[in-house]
Amino acid sequence: MGMLMACQAIPFALFALPAGVLLDRSRKLPILLGSEVVQALTLASIPAAYWLGLLSMHWMYAVAFVLGSCTVVGGGAEQIFLTFLIGRDGLIDAQSKFAASDSASRLISPGVAGILIQWLTAPYAILVNAAGFVVSVLNLRRISVRDPQPAPSDKHPLRDIRDGFIFIWGHPLLRTLAWAAGVWHLLFYGYAALAILFATRELGMSPGVLGAAQMVGGVGVFISSMVIKPLNRRFGAGVTLLIGTAATTLGFVLMPAIPTALFGSSMATTVAFASLSLFFDCGVMLFFMPYMAMRQKVTPDAFLGRMISTMRFLTVATAPLGALAAGYIAEHLSIRTGMACVGAGGILLTIAMALSKPIRDVRPERPVGATLDA
Repeated sequence: MGMLMACQAIPFALFALPAGVLLDRSRKLPILLGSEVVQALTLASIPAAYWLGLLSMHWMYAVAFVLGSCTVVGGGAEQIFLTFLIGRDGLIDAQSKFAASDSASRLISPGVAGILIQWLTAPYAILVNAAGFVVSVLNLRRISVRDPQPAPSDKHPLRDIRDGFIFIWGHPLLRTLAWAAGVWHLLFYGYAALAILFATRELGMSPGVLGAAQMVGGVGVFISSMVIKPLNRRFGAGVTLLIGTAATTLGFVLMPAIPTALFGSSMATTVAFASLSLFFDCGVMLFFMPYMAMRQKVTPDAFLGRMISTMRFLTVATAPLGALAAGYIAEHLSIRTGMACVGAGGILLTIAMALSKPIRDVRPERPVGATLDA
């Protein structure tokens, strides 16, 4: 599982920087559509390989690598496309609306996946996932928005990449967000590599029960969509980011402490797992929504592609180390020990971010039309 997570993250180290140059020199919607088509075909290859007797872990590693590559290019195009669609000042509001709709998916899809896996087996569940990308492509083609073709550039791509690094390094907030998000991704990928193994092997959950428990995480996403705007208005995006970091750290710490039979009951264990999933998913969204809004708000259009891709290179490129390290510790000691190490790292990260002046100094935004005296 650690290697599988690593294969999905390695493309960020290999392709993030050139992807930034591509995004700043190209229209974004065609790139986004192309990446979703590739993801649909890649996912469909899993059941096809299974039915042909070709499926193996090496095949899964290749699938994870391709999906990670699509996330690098298509995910960057999606973030820039969103900025063009609603403008920088509407990013927090838009992210909260996306979180609300995402919570509905999170409430439904894990349970549906668990049912499909138990009734029809996993290949059919993945085939349904692939079909979802096809539906997404059809919907995206109907969107009409400003997506201009950038002016041709005569610069060497390496010079554009260097300019992206210089821009981020020269901006105190972006520089701080880069190291903070880098460590957070290191911990998150370590947690993600072990969470399903912990639920199934340590807590004894079946796929259906695990899917039902993860559905509760959708409630956490919905809660985050409700509280993000009030928190941002009251405390600012920086403090909201710190709240999200603390919430995910609490999830890192408490999850491995769940006993196999809480109060002697497997049902109580499932409820504890589901409750922590709700709290953790809420924290993840409270981390990501202000993080993305802050970095895009301070970046001009000409640098959006390189800023996003360079930040992803600096942050997600470390993620394979987290997944591999957690997997190594779990294999040689125990899954609980691996997750406890992630929790200890989360505590140190939360303290370091709370002491960071650029994050704390992001002030609350005044509503449109407010005066200085308001």
